Amino acid sequence: CKQEMLQKKNAVLVDGVILNGPIMDSKAGEKFVEEACKIIMEEVIQKADDVTEKVCEWRAPETLKQILDLEMRDTGESHQKLLQLCRDVIQYSVKTSHPRFFNQLYAGIDYYSLVARFITEALNPSVYTYEVSPVFLLVEEAVIKKMIEFVGWEEGDGIFNPGGSVSNMYAMNLARYKFCPEIKEKGLSGLPRLVLFTSEECHYSMKKAASFLGIGTENVYFIKTDERGKMIPEELEKQVQRARKEGSAPFLVCATAGTTVLGAFDPLDKIADICENHGLWLHVDASWGGSALISRKHCRLLHGIHRADSVAWNPHKMLLAGIQCCALLVKDNSGLLKKCYSAKAAYLFQQDKFYDVSYDTGDKSIQCSRRPDAFKFWLMWKALGTTGLEERVNRALALARYLVEEIKKREGFQLLLEPEYANVCFWYIPPSLRKMEDGPEFWQKLHQVAPIIKERMMKKGSMMLGYQPHQGKVNFFRQVVISPQVSREDMDFLLDEIELLAKDL
Repeated sequence: CKQEMLQKKNAVLVDGVILNGPIMDSKAGEKFVEEACKIIMEEVIQKADDVTEKVCEWRAPETLKQILDLEMRDTGESHQKLLQLCRDVIQYSVKTSHPRFFNQLYAGIDYYSLVARFITEALNPSVYTYEVSPVFLLVEEAVIKKMIEFVGWEEGDGIFNPGGSVSNMYAMNLARYKFCPEIKEKGLSGLPRLVLFTSEECHYSMKKAASFLGIGTENVYFIKTDERGKMIPEELEKQVQRARKEGSAPFLVCATAGTTVLGAFDPLDKIADICENHGLWLHVDASWGGSALISRKHCRLLHGIHRADSVAWNPHKMLLAGIQCCALLVKDNSGLLKKCYSAKAAYLFQQDKFYDVSYDTGDKSIQCSRRPDAFKFWLMWKALGTTGLEERVNRALALARYLVEEIKKREGFQLLLEPEYANVCFWYIPPSLRKMEDGPEFWQKLHQVAPIIKERMMKKGSMMLGYQPHQGKVNFFRQVVISPQVSREDMDFLLDEIELLAKDL
């Protein structure tokens, strides 16, 4: 083949490499894409709502390594082998779009968001300058503007990030920059001991962010919560005053709107009062609960959020925008994000371009390459309208309420607490423990029940449901309702299946 190329007119050879024509076989590539997409359509999309399918075809790690043939070799695999690998990957992966996948704070499939992902994956854009990403920069601007309206601000700024954890880190760094702008140039050495406050029930990303940013995890003051998992404002006030007496410099309070386990919403108005009194930045981690803002019925859960300085909100959770789709929204509209993160790379953000360079938003980000995640949310929002998104939230919370009432009716099921969001936390007490006296031995035995049931459901493939110990309580199940494909029948199945899997315990 090389000899034929060399014999052609104007053939060019440099360092033993022929430079004439492409080396990629476009026809073979197009055929592979076409056939792989057919497999995706048949094995993922068309089976997404089929409850007779397994949630997961469970295999132990060493077994799965052998099945998948993970080794990379000097020569490429054949067309058919690659298609078989695609089938294997799908077969042995968790089907998060399955109506009985309840394991995480995301689930289900939205077809419009999925098409948006197909488009962006095919176009392979990076969102930092208007010249390389004109459509997606305008889309992100429009989506952020609309989300800001739902928060209740008249104006603001924002950026989409790779995860709520990163949004929380952005907010922490932004609050610190606002408190002491000189840190950007001079670093940490001249700063006082900075202290931030968040609840015992906050997301673990707050500790990670404090560690990553050099603030230190010991300078994260965790505020006590009530029996429902909500931050106690009086305890926050005490801790702020304590920090000041210690000579520390408080700068940030992070409230949570929808905690990970219990689904609790902190009292934002009272926390905002304290922040105003002490001049503290208020960040609300609404990664999970922010989507309740779309619902006229349930937006009351976030009453007072308009008083926040920044908000993290993940549409990929309750609204099914597809992982990942996470926004940090900022009330400040003076360019604080850009001032904090700008590095003014001359090769990218030239100020003498032929268009309005204010649309080159990449300097608001700590990233260079950035995915057009807002497009997934935008296309879905265009398709469903605000009323369609609202319906998803209302239905999810109605199904959670249905499940709670069914749990109350069934022997052996016990709620931890009445939920206010889509997190339903409960114990299953098998027949052998129901007449046992309440005490250390009872709770020790009950602690072992959920892991056994989880193992059985995973190996059977019937459903996926998370469990955990929490704040001194032994292992309990956390059922999360999200997907619009979930029905009342799935709630009934969940309880029936737990009873079936645990009948001999």
